[in-house]
Amino acid sequence: MAPPLPYQVAGARAETGDTRSIELVPSGRGLPPFAPGQFAMIYAFGVGEVPVSVSALRGPQGGLVHTVRAVGAVSSVLYRLRPGDTVGLSGPYGTGWDLAAAAGEDLLVIAGGIGLAPLRPVVHAALERRHEYGRLTILVGARRPAELIYRDEIDSWRGPAHVAVTVDRPGPGWHGAVGVVTTLLNGLDLRPERTRALVCGPEVMMRHTARDLVARGLVPDRVQVSLERNMRCATGHCGHCQLGPLLLCRDGPVVGYDRVAHLLLVREL
Repeated sequence: MAPPLPYQVAGARAETGDTRSIELVPSGRGLPPFAPGQFAMIYAFGVGEVPVSVSALRGPQGGLVHTVRAVGAVSSVLYRLRPGDTVGLSGPYGTGWDLAAAAGEDLLVIAGGIGLAPLRPVVHAALERRHEYGRLTILVGARRPAELIYRDEIDSWRGPAHVAVTVDRPGPGWHGAVGVVTTLLNGLDLRPERTRALVCGPEVMMRHTARDLVARGLVPDRVQVSLERNMRCATGHCGHCQLGPLLLCRDGPVVGYDRVAHLLLVREL
């Protein structure tokens, strides 16, 4: 893996109680362009590094945006970053969403929890080039209303796209749908022969969502999922992110469901 380049925090925005979006701009030479779905290795000096997908290819100040949830030592440090702080960044790594294959077809984006972050650049791209796609549908699920990220931005997507949001456990003041994200497929006017589906979220959510899409007529190679494993080297050498015959830092994280459907049924993998 190439040594990380120094990037400075240009902005930080709270998304939920434990999740922040940070915009990073190069302190000197920058990395090559990222594609939606690819990830960077972000290095917190003196602590370690973690893989984080890009959640916007161009932030307010022109930098890369990453949305980070504080769940471990490194991500907790990244969560506390403030403008002016410096981190190391390397990448881009992995495969991205195949937007080219969706050109001229209906695009269905399904996200669970923080899985909306890797899909957000897809939404941005589809809205910027709205004429290149048919129907644009965005389905978002979260455990609780307080865990929904990009809430204000989601509202701005309505109109150019059909947007539906659901939560597992509603709280006071919630007047939207209740249930897992797959319930939003009920009643959806799906044209399976001309729909491409992009799915990201907890693995169990992706497994059930992809299965339901296939049951509704989508062939598996029209469904893509973004998978996570313990990525360390980001180049396919250490084997920590192995999923059967795949090394997800190299062969993923975005993979066709036709390639992984059988793998997601094996608990040991």
